[in-house]
Amino acid sequence: MDMICKLICGPPLKEQVKINNQFQGEVLATVTRAGVAESLHLGHLIALNADGSTFITKGSPQLYFFPRSAIKAIQAAAMLKAGLKLSKDELAITCASHSGSDQHINLVTKMLASRDIPLSALKNAPDKPLGEKERSAWADKAPSQLAQNCSGKHAGMLITCQQNNWPMENYLSIDHPLQIAIKNEIELLTGESVANTTVDGCGAPLFAISLTGLAKAIAKIITSGDLIYKEIISATTTYPELVAGEGRLTTRMMQSVPGLFMKEGAEGVMVCALSDGRVVAMKIIDGSWRPCAPIIMEIFKRWSVDMPDESVKIYGGASVVGQIIANI
Repeated sequence: MDMICKLICGPPLKEQVKINNQFQGEVLATVTRAGVAESLHLGHLIALNADGSTFITKGSPQLYFFPRSAIKAIQAAAMLKAGLKLSKDELAITCASHSGSDQHINLVTKMLASRDIPLSALKNAPDKPLGEKERSAWADKAPSQLAQNCSGKHAGMLITCQQNNWPMENYLSIDHPLQIAIKNEIELLTGESVANTTVDGCGAPLFAISLTGLAKAIAKIITSGDLIYKEIISATTTYPELVAGEGRLTTRMMQSVPGLFMKEGAEGVMVCALSDGRVVAMKIIDGSWRPCAPIIMEIFKRWSVDMPDESVKIYGGASVVGQIIANI
């Protein structure tokens, strides 16, 4: 984040260009139409082998950035270590950026009601559902905290507070015991000190780490013998439809690749890990998830991992006239 801060604060022009180039990263994917490059997706990427060695690196994955919802499994780990007790489906939606379907909303509602926590205790920002189909069905109804994609995480946070006799009214404060525990867990798993702190779209504290740190953290969670981490992976891989939603890439991939953990974050963040600890983490600078599937397909192909065809086709009318090609 120092790079971004320097850019905003206005260093000399020569330094601005250098910083901007480093922030943009490298070309990770090319959008083609009739064999011609039409646009590019730039960013940063790191892929780690099962032994933790680097398989591929593009751009500057050592730069600090905001991982957004890609760290929800880490946040959930901190809650479990603080004594949170949940059923498997409840834990899955605590780790989710859900689509806002009836299934998702009903589960979060039940989580709170079964513990006598009022819906008014939720402090996440109201929103319409994240899923396209769900948002369309929502129509003109007012935004809702339950429909907002992070409501499961916030329900988990409130239940953690209840079980520890921590105050609920300020559970999103950076100095609240819950948020201190989450920050400590992030630093433990990434092996890094948090570089910057801000507020995520849902209202929760958000901590800046590096893409390399994120990849290492998820690899540790998926390969650890620690029962808490195993519980998270079991929940998310058992209920991939709760982690995202029907038709979304995260859910499709986890349903089709055995043992795969996958989580997106806003503004083009994606991380996925195989059961043996091989992991891919990326940040697309334009904030789009569009090139993520072709990039993952290419890396999995090199790892000889079978996965469904998730190629992204480019259309001219009803005909396919191009595709997104991974530049890895």
